[in-house]
Amino acid sequence: MVGSIEAKTLLTNGSVQLQHNGLNLEEKLDDFRRLLGKSDKDPLKIVSIGAGAWGSVFAALLQETYGGFRDKFQIRIWRRAGRAVSRDTAEHLFEVINSREDVLRRLIRRCAYLKYVEARLGDRTLYADEILKDGFCLNMVDTPLCPLKVVTNLQEAVWDADIVVNGLPSTETRQVFEEISMYWKERITVPVIISLSKGIETALEPVPHIITPTKMIHQATGVPIENVLYLGGPNIAAEIYNKEYANARICGAEKWRKPLAKFLRQPYFIVWDNSDLVTHEVMGGLKNVYAIGAGMVAALTNESATSKSVYFAHCTSEMIFITHLLAEEPEKLAGPLLADTYVTLLKGRNAWYGQMLAKGEINRDMGDSISGKGMIQGVSAVGAFYQLLSQSSLSILHPEEKKPVAPVESCPILKTLYKILITREQSTQAILQALRDETLNDPRDRIEIAQSHAFYRPSLLDQP
Repeated sequence: MVGSIEAKTLLTNGSVQLQHNGLNLEEKLDDFRRLLGKSDKDPLKIVSIGAGAWGSVFAALLQETYGGFRDKFQIRIWRRAGRAVSRDTAEHLFEVINSREDVLRRLIRRCAYLKYVEARLGDRTLYADEILKDGFCLNMVDTPLCPLKVVTNLQEAVWDADIVVNGLPSTETRQVFEEISMYWKERITVPVIISLSKGIETALEPVPHIITPTKMIHQATGVPIENVLYLGGPNIAAEIYNKEYANARICGAEKWRKPLAKFLRQPYFIVWDNSDLVTHEVMGGLKNVYAIGAGMVAALTNESATSKSVYFAHCTSEMIFITHLLAEEPEKLAGPLLADTYVTLLKGRNAWYGQMLAKGEINRDMGDSISGKGMIQGVSAVGAFYQLLSQSSLSILHPEEKKPVAPVESCPILKTLYKILITREQSTQAILQALRDETLNDPRDRIEIAQSHAFYRPSLLDQP
């Protein structure tokens, strides 16, 4: 909604009332509270599980928007205790603090500044949960957030939450929500869960299919799938917090997605709603796969615009090919998928990871959880998509050889990334060799094959 206005109205009692396009914030909050059946003296309780960049920013946005209504709204964020902040990060954090007068004054008022001085001098160790309370996410210290209520005990965090936000990597989602389910055994009300996670698992029995984070949560907790939603979109967490104009989609059952879209909408963060939960979630994981390769190409060609455009043509054709396998109406995904891919290639952590690998500044033995960046979810997604598309039961007819082949044989970029990142049998240079292979078909041919054949396999998304 371009041109949205945020206005402040001074009330007779001296308080300030915020309005978004004429809609009072308190009215928005009250509308959503009524939907959840909250009484006047019972605040809406939201908890964000996981303190990565997007999970922390999401919590901070809600705190800044509704945190002033303390009797009606509470938000907290859970992260594990004990993660020490490195000396280098502490030094950089000190520079960030002193470059921002508003942050510096806030810390002084809270009597919290001295510990950052001591950490800068090496006289004290800071911890990730400690600095998060002051508004510093370990994965993006350059973007100070508002102070947050931090909880390190998972049971305390979730036991009475009305809304649970999953800000965990997909690789940790199942394990943590299995633990959460233990604390909900005596629960009477059913929570609403919003997953921000972009990643997948592959299961091969009874037939090959994808398991998304929302499905993991449903399986782990028994919360009905209509109460589990996915929020995603073409955005960078730090830019959203800095109020760069952005949009997102909340996907799931109509009962919750429409009220949540209204509740989450900001003048600078427009939230649309969509019924297609699983496909949007899978697409969020797919673009991370190809973002890693884009970073490699950028580094290996010294940011050659021509080479990057060649890669973009091939990777988007592979993504279109894959969406025809996964979606009955893949053309409806083209805009959101390309937009999300575009922003991830420009500035996402997966593209950064590919660049650093190609430059030799990090190596594969460091794993896919990188200090200061968090989990690189594209790595596990490469393995999952390769495993899924390698199954002979999904075979398609090769257009030239006229024989059945696994779908992955039509995805040379995915195959190459698998050999670089998973089996490690090739170096990052292999991504350029794949692009320069003289036998590589025109990307248009791959799209035409997908469009001219009955590719759609509903079983891949565990649908009838």
